[in-house]
Amino acid sequence: MNGKKDEYDKKVMLKNKLTGMQYHVTQENGTEPPFQNEYWDNESEGLYVDIVSGEPLFTSLDKFDSGCGWPSFTKPLANSKIRKKTDRSHNMVRTEVRSMASDSHLGHVFDDGPAPGGLRYCINSAALRFVPKSDLEKEGYGEFLELFK
Repeated sequence: MNGKKDEYDKKVMLKNKLTGMQYHVTQENGTEPPFQNEYWDNESEGLYVDIVSGEPLFTSLDKFDSGCGWPSFTKPLANSKIRKKTDRSHNMVRTEVRSMASDSHLGHVFDDGPAPGGLRYCINSAALRFVPKSDLEKEGYGEFLELFK
C-alpha cells in the first residue's frame, strides 16, 4: 500500500512543480511542438539539466542545429546520466532517451547526426532547464566551468 501512496505523492509533487507541458513530456512520454519550445534555437553557453532532478545531462558544446525544431546534441555529458530504451509507439521503432536520475522521458536518439559520432540526441526543451555558463557556480554546477575554457 505504501508504494502506491508514495507514487501518488510523487505525481502530485511533480504536477505542482512542473508546467503542464513539462509534466506531459517527462512523465507521460509526450513531445512538445517543434520550433515552439524554449531551447531549440538557444545558442548560449551552458549546461542543460534534467528539469525534474537537476542532474546535468548535456552541454551547449555538444548542441547543434539539426533543423528538426528541438534541441539536438551529439552526445550526453556522460553516458551514465541517461538510459536508452526501445520505443515502439506511433507505429515506429525508435530509441528513447530517459534520464537515469529521474527516469523522465527526454526524447529520442537517432543515427543521423554529424561526424564523428553520427548521433543526434533530439531532446524536448520541456525536459530540460538551461543553466547559463555565467550562473554555473552560483547554481551549484561550478565543477563544469572547466568545460567552457
